[in-house]
Amino acid sequence: MTVQGATLGEWVATAKTRFAAAGLPDAAIEARLLLGGLLGLSSTEVFIGGDRLLSEAERQVVEAAIERRLKREPVHRILGHREFFGLDLRLSRETLEPRPDTEILVEKLLVRLRRIVAEKGAARVLDLGVGTGAIGLALLKECPQAVCLGSDISEDALATAAANAHLNGVAERYRTVRSDWFAEIDGKFDVIVSNPPYIASSVITELDPEVRDFDPLAALDGGEDGLDAYRAIAADAGSFLVPDGFVGVEIGFDQKQAVTALFTQKGFLLAESAQDYGHNDRVLVFACNNTK
Repeated sequence: MTVQGATLGEWVATAKTRFAAAGLPDAAIEARLLLGGLLGLSSTEVFIGGDRLLSEAERQVVEAAIERRLKREPVHRILGHREFFGLDLRLSRETLEPRPDTEILVEKLLVRLRRIVAEKGAARVLDLGVGTGAIGLALLKECPQAVCLGSDISEDALATAAANAHLNGVAERYRTVRSDWFAEIDGKFDVIVSNPPYIASSVITELDPEVRDFDPLAALDGGEDGLDAYRAIAADAGSFLVPDGFVGVEIGFDQKQAVTALFTQKGFLLAESAQDYGHNDRVLVFACNNTK
């Protein structure tokens, strides 16, 4: 489809109309976000710059991006990066797109990480299944005395996380290792954190196309009951955690009871739980038995 128009305002209006006609939610917001990202403009510049003339090359880029969004590719996938906890994170084929709800996990662990640093002067973090590196890098950015080891089974994810560490100025305190959970991990950590795959295999096909077709399956599929990753983490976390350390995990909305049971069976105590912005259970923090 060829769109008539030469100005930014006309193209934003066109994108909004086409997104709305396709039944995409937040059509106006996505139209401004997409065009602003493609053209390197802030939301304010998009809002007040409606008369800005687009070059032919820019129009081609914008039209191609609109077509991609109409095929349900998420806006941030099209742009290739996303903001998370104040960081600019590159995305890649084998990385999960970080969501705002995961920032709650960072917030809850950051309080404890700062307390550990205040007591010890430093802290070690293990981020299991790093993806873009979002969680570990956010903790490092906010806590300069911490170091982080990020693990993943995907070389693509590890390379992306390492690049994001450089991009956000924390590379000297960030290291990656290819590991299937704890298989290649050495040492003890003050905080172990993970946003693991937690969707039951049978539910994958029911997910929105933006998730099902564009997020990596390995980052979504949690096995028959969605709990495989939690079993693996709970089984071995105690061997890699200092006596006063914590384990923080993101969970599915209906998994609080089941995940808590898995960890308490391995000697952990539920120290804190938190809900996401939709008031669903989303974060659990566990402590060793002797941690207050």
